Amino acid sequence: MEMNLQPLATTCFVSGQPFVEGARVASYLVRATTLEVVRYDVLEEQAGSFAPEGFVACRWVQAYKPRRAGENADRALKLNAENLFLTLADPTNELNVESTRLVQFLALMLERKKLLRPKGRNADGTKNVYEHARTKQRFEVPVGELTPEFFVAVQEQLSVLVGAPKGKVAGAAPEPQASPTA
Repeated sequence: MEMNLQPLATTCFVSGQPFVEGARVASYLVRATTLEVVRYDVLEEQAGSFAPEGFVACRWVQAYKPRRAGENADRALKLNAENLFLTLADPTNELNVESTRLVQFLALMLERKKLLRPKGRNADGTKNVYEHARTKQRFEVPVGELTPEFFVAVQEQLSVLVGAPKGKVAGAAPEPQASPTA
């Protein structure tokens, strides 16, 4: 899974007010009506008046940090499963239900790819602890049940981000099977 997205904006999408260092910014990944995936950044206190056109795949809140001079912005534009996990699972971000589900799924996927190493559970047993292989940073991911409903919901979120699987057309009826003749 890989796509290109806009980097964190410098101004609020709703008010146009510039972000200041430390401001709480809610970021949304939205599949617009044009089927394009768009990132919107909104001051947290103005998130209630934000109504995107399209389906919100995930949302997270982070403290705004301006880009440093000489920072490679193009590198931050490439969003893959690992970068999405690192962004969403950052301890400074507050997750909602949809983002938590996506983090749980990405953790499983990255564990299979050996990019995350399981380190057990936290002290109260409510979160799985993972260590990022490259950075050695530890992440706590809420424990969840891996039910069929969980995977259906994740599939819907991922189809918003990367598109529907090829060959499947929504609402298409299966082709009739020819009956054998005797």
